[in-house]
Parts: sequence; structure tokens; C-alpha cells
Amino acid sequence: MTSPCCARMLWIAAAIAFPVLAQPKPAGRLAFEVTSVKPNQSMDMRTMRNQTVGPRLSAANVPLFMFVVTAYNLPFQSMRLIGMPDWALRERFDIDAKASDDVLPASLATNQRKDRMRELLQSLLADRFQLAIHRESKDMSFYSLAIGKNGLKTPKAAIEEKDCVEDPTGDQVRCHQFNGGQGRGLHGQAVTMQDLAEFIENWTDHPVVDKTGIQGFFAIESEGWVPMRQPPPQAAPATPPSAAPAPIGPPRGDGDMADPTRPTLFTVLGRLGLELRLGKGPIDIFVVDHIERPAAN
Repeated sequence: MTSPCCARMLWIAAAIAFPVLAQPKPAGRLAFEVTSVKPNQSMDMRTMRNQTVGPRLSAANVPLFMFVVTAYNLPFQSMRLIGMPDWALRERFDIDAKASDDVLPASLATNQRKDRMRELLQSLLADRFQLAIHRESKDMSFYSLAIGKNGLKTPKAAIEEKDCVEDPTGDQVRCHQFNGGQGRGLHGQAVTMQDLAEFIENWTDHPVVDKTGIQGFFAIESEGWVPMRQPPPQAAPATPPSAAPAPIGPPRGDGDMADPTRPTLFTVLGRLGLELRLGKGPIDIFVVDHIERPAAN
């Protein structure tokens, strides 16, 4: 899914050899044929990788909570996920898993493939981490992403859903994917309004719901914005500062958040012809009832 990193981002790492564990397929749900789950003790966030190619999931040095938000299609800093224990936010794992070709055939559309991969990951979390989770509706404040009074000002994308490829290379367009974020801005070549609502929720102080009513892909480019919510306080180190190794993370590149010329998210969206309208009502949330560390392979 740290200062949590985007679950959809691909981090380059050295290839790792994984042992595999035969995985029985429970009746009535999709499941990987083979899986390997191993704890990762690295403090170097630059080796984090979360990638799916064909029927295979390959992830390294990824916090457990990021697998959960990916499986249930939640923003990686979601306020909709409740009950995750502290260790599941900190501890990292390598997961290598493969589904049968009939579960993820090459003929599947990109969105269908993502839906099936999420179902496979849900099964893996239940089987290997004993995850029990339920969905419920809760009345809470939220933002509606809506078209501004002067209309949408962001252009249509150069491609449509049918043109998307699963693993784009070179100049091929990445569908449903943003780069950047709060400090770097919004950068998406072929993204929907739903994608936008989910992505910006990582930095808003309330959940975001797409109410634009607009379908299709757009090309969205913007500058960064100032924080809307304060980051959580850092936990005290378990060892004296002199003995504790400093975590190595990717360069932030967010710039000076105290810069008075940096706009708010409301301003950034306004320049795209969009706005956030604050309201209150039922929002779907996910509550973790149980999760535990995995047994050895």
C-alpha cells in the first residue's frame, strides 16, 4: 500500500527467490494456487515493491496494512479502515503468489483483472494472516467531489478503457494511476473521477466520494498543495537514539510546505474545474475484527 507510500507505486528492487507453499482453493472463492509469505526486517524503504504481472503477485518489504487497503480498494492512508493493530502498520512482508491461468486469463479487461486480484489477495490475507474484517455504514462528515460552477477544465485522456494494457512499458499510458501527491501535485495520463476521489482522500481530513457523475478517462496535471491534516506524531524509538539506526527512505521531494504561495487542495481542484463540498451522511467503512502474524511457510 511508513509515511505510507502509495500502494499502486512500483519500487524497483533486486530479484528475491521465494519458497512456495501449496494453497488449497476453498470452494466458492478465488485463491492463489501457491503462496510464499516471509517477514522482511529491512529498514530501507527504497527496496519496497508491489507488482502484479499476469497471474503473479510479487511484493517485497511492504507493510501489512498496505496489502489490506489494496485488497479492499481503499486509499493507503484511509480513514475508512478501523481496528488495524500497530504491529500491522509497522511490520513488513515479502509475498510471492501465483494464481492459475484460468483465474486470471489474458483475455480479461484491466479492471476485471484488478477486481479478481483483489479477491485473491483477500483470500490470501484470510488464509495466511487470519484476517477477519467486516464492512459497515457509519454517519460521518465527507467531501463530495463535484463539478465547479464554471464547468470542468481538465481535458479528456488520449485513450479509452479498451486501450489499457496490464503492464505498460516505454511510452504506453498507465491507466487508473496517479504519480505525485500532496507535495508534488496530481499527474495522471488516463484517470477517472473515481480514481481522483480515491487518490486525494489520502491527504484530506474527511473521506471523499465521487459525485461528479462523469465517466471516462481524463488527463490531470496540477501543482502540489499544503497539508489539510497534520501527520501523526512519531513513535518514540525502542532503543536509545544513539543506538537506533536511522530508517532509509526515498527522497521526499515535496518542497517547502510552509511556502505561503503554495495553494490549498481546494484551489488546486478549482483550477481543474472541480470542487469539494462538505456534507454528512452514511459512509462505508471496514473494521478489522482479527489479524495475526503468519505461520512460517
